[in-house]
Amino acid sequence: MLAIIGGSGLTQLANLAVERREVVRTPYGEPSGPLTFGRLCSQPAIFIARHGYGHTIPPHEVNYCANLWALKQAGATCIVSIASVGSIRADLNPGAIIIPHQIIDYTWGRKSTFHEGGNTPVVHIDFTQPYDSELRLVLLEAAREAGQAVVDGSVYAATPGPRLETAAEINRLERDGADIVGMTGMPEAALARELELPYAAITVVANHAAGRGDSKLSIQFARLEDILRESMEQVRRIIEMICIEGK
Repeated sequence: MLAIIGGSGLTQLANLAVERREVVRTPYGEPSGPLTFGRLCSQPAIFIARHGYGHTIPPHEVNYCANLWALKQAGATCIVSIASVGSIRADLNPGAIIIPHQIIDYTWGRKSTFHEGGNTPVVHIDFTQPYDSELRLVLLEAAREAGQAVVDGSVYAATPGPRLETAAEINRLERDGADIVGMTGMPEAALARELELPYAAITVVANHAAGRGDSKLSIQFARLEDILRESMEQVRRIIEMICIEGK
């Protein structure tokens, strides 16, 4: 069963035919909100809003462990993450939709593994390819079927938040090889790997990163809502095609 984690700009999935909502308890505390169960194009699906349904949970306070555990326990067999990002690369303009292929993790202080505490054995996961290759192909094919242009591949820099980065920090991320920057990509991807849940992301460029394009002097917040509203409609069409294809 497909699970979708909605980020900024996607706190609800309008094209999900809702059947029920369920409050789930986990050994790791409370998830961001109830799980919403329903059907997308006749296929079963689960949705959770990463930042809460009222968008009240900042990136550094999201209980990633609880969210992933709840989805797994509810029967999810793969996860598609939706997230807004800033663009570091000059050719990735606001409104672009990207299927990233790599991550650089700059976060700190977040609970980032299920395997710690007490007598829990040490567990190492292979994270060479942080996004599931087959699920990435499913997303790319769904975008093609939806007639939606997407960028195949980028390096996602995960920063702590909730503040945005300085121009100097963005320069550093670029030197490190990052193309886009967001605040929620980690530890979410790693936790999904620990649970053996295929995980891939659809990211939407909301703005040029600090010091780039029209953000050269400051971030233009006034434009973000309109950009995300339009782009998330395109993301919804892609998600619908995943279900139509029976993935």
